[in-house]
Amino acid sequence: MSHDPVAILHDLVRCPSVTPAEGGALAYLEKVLFAAGFAIDRPVFSEAGTPDVENLFAFRGTGGPHLVFAGHTDVVPTGPEERWSHPPFAADIDGGILYGRGSADMKGGIACFLAAALDWLAEKPRRGTISFLITGDEEGPAVNGTVKLLQWAAERGHRFDASIVGEPTNPETIGEAIKVGRRGSISGTITVTGRQGHVAHPHNADNPLPRLVALVNALVAERFDEGSERFQRSNLEITSIDVGNRAFNVIPASGTAKFNIRFTDRWTYETLTARIRAILDGVLPGGYSLVFERFNSPAFFTDAGALVDPLIAAIEEVTGRRPERSTSGGTSDARFIKDYCPVVEFGLVSKTIHQIDEQVPVADLHTLTRIYRRFLDRYFGTD
Repeated sequence: MSHDPVAILHDLVRCPSVTPAEGGALAYLEKVLFAAGFAIDRPVFSEAGTPDVENLFAFRGTGGPHLVFAGHTDVVPTGPEERWSHPPFAADIDGGILYGRGSADMKGGIACFLAAALDWLAEKPRRGTISFLITGDEEGPAVNGTVKLLQWAAERGHRFDASIVGEPTNPETIGEAIKVGRRGSISGTITVTGRQGHVAHPHNADNPLPRLVALVNALVAERFDEGSERFQRSNLEITSIDVGNRAFNVIPASGTAKFNIRFTDRWTYETLTARIRAILDGVLPGGYSLVFERFNSPAFFTDAGALVDPLIAAIEEVTGRRPERSTSGGTSDARFIKDYCPVVEFGLVSKTIHQIDEQVPVADLHTLTRIYRRFLDRYFGTD
């Protein structure tokens, strides 16, 4: 292969693109893609209360099929840099391992798909269209990134037939799993209001915390389902309980609890939010407020053979493994893409993502690039 995914990843990791900073990563991709003949746009999206975010959309070709590779160049913070064995944005290679923040999640996936696509396009004239849809807002609020970039592209006449998101999908070894769906996600905040007062005079106050605890316990005790054919069971987790009270001798005026539930295809947003309200009403009717967050997502499953079958075949050819069709794990930007075209996720190993010393074996980068290249041959055909 003439395009080296290791060299591409080296340059990307050296861009300190901690959400929401662009850090030079999109500028680097723009330079590489422009030299390869892609038409490129760099829209910036804004919304009150959230940071402005730079994005990139690039395409080459005409007509169908139209494959879009989607991903993000933003990364999570490094944590204490002195705890890294190699500087987090140096992209050092030591013992066949490339170290750096974003190396696995998910600049490595971008580097591999880019190398595979550029080699494939350079080989001979090709039919169809390849796009890159890259955001800087996947690790952040996800407000000014993929969700708006997709709408922006659709308004300009782009119609996608299939998408691969290069998120790290393999627990231990390349080829173990592809993500063909995700459970849904709903987040909410419960608030219970009382009356502040001195702990020695509780008759002059109204402590909201016992009522808040009762509501939380009711949610935690609920077993929403036993899973389904495609998804592990729904689970609700309490993620925060806060009263903003630093004093030991003050009864607080209010308390809040935040929760997130990952749910199966047995539920819709409407039926599940109604169930949650019913549980809370059964404990404290009318005695609380409940607000659901703006961006929630339903469970989805991709069963498009034209996308899934050639990807699985390519993985088997290169690795000898037949990957599991998985729906486990958290959310990704696939939750937005599924409204525009069939989407699957496949990338590197997820073992060190978001950790100190995030890393990827150099050999895995070459393996993933070969898989993407075989997939392109199968998806578009070799004529």
